[in-house]
Amino acid sequence: MQEIAEDGPAAVRSAAEIATTIAEKSGPFGVRTVLDSAHRAREHGESAAIERLRPDIARLLATEDGAEGIRSFAERRDAVFTGR
Repeated sequence: MQEIAEDGPAAVRSAAEIATTIAEKSGPFGVRTVLDSAHRAREHGESAAIERLRPDIARLLATEDGAEGIRSFAERRDAVFTGR
């Protein structure tokens, strides 16, 4: 999710809402992987981040949370992530 907002209280509220949505709806492994990828792209370039993407996704899908994410998508329901 991305949004552009003017500096000030509205931007802080918007950022808090986005952070809350991420915290409530996203799996912790997925969030960590996205952050790692963003840092890798910034520090080593986009190609380094892209090169690492496939193995990172494979690792995510091999977790219980990965299986839950796929099941919840197929069943059209919110996922319940456990960090395993």
